[in-house]
Amino acid sequence: MLGAVAAEEVDGLWCLGDLVGYGPRPNECCAEVERAASLCLVGNHDLGVLGRIPLEEFTDDAAAAARWSQSVLSAGARAYLEPLQSVASTEDVELFHASPRDPVWEYVLGEEAALAAFHLTSAPIVLVGHSHVSLAFVLEDGAIDGAAVPGGAEIDLASGRFLLNPGSVGQPRDGDPRAAYLVLDLDAKRALHRRVPYPIERTQEEIRERGLPEALADRLADGV
Repeated sequence: MLGAVAAEEVDGLWCLGDLVGYGPRPNECCAEVERAASLCLVGNHDLGVLGRIPLEEFTDDAAAAARWSQSVLSAGARAYLEPLQSVASTEDVELFHASPRDPVWEYVLGEEAALAAFHLTSAPIVLVGHSHVSLAFVLEDGAIDGAAVPGGAEIDLASGRFLLNPGSVGQPRDGDPRAAYLVLDLDAKRALHRRVPYPIERTQEEIRERGLPEALADRLADGV
């Protein structure tokens, strides 16, 4: 996926969190994001692995994966994750792992949560993650519209304010198992939702080899 992003010739790479907690390579993920990303947020799964959120607040499978991740997390990965925050901002963009109303836990999936996010922010563009679903909402003249968007969708940012979710790498929830990312072009005022394939079968094998819950491997093939 990072190769595809590099081919876009972007000025910077932003990560909205959850580097660890489900997958079989938490240390490698942290190292790659630390190398490539100019901005990174901390997600609820990261906080669970760090011991800053009780694992009782997670599903059984997520808690089991977090406990395993705790057992293998390197000192370097922990040092990278520890200072990260769940919110950030630039001149034109406000970023949240989950939402402005609850940066760690709230899912923005419908108009009510999206409208609340707009009311709690002021930037032209708001980026959220957490739900693992690629989304685009627009607020214009007091009216809100939006929904899940497929890979290949291009969003015109010229008019209105926008809330965007780039989707997830490795754990999508929209029926498309490919890795998702978003190309944000502030000069051209457009956003491009991208999807790229990755070796899902190899990741599934590694999940099983590490004794992680079978459901975490199975879901990768379906994107649910």
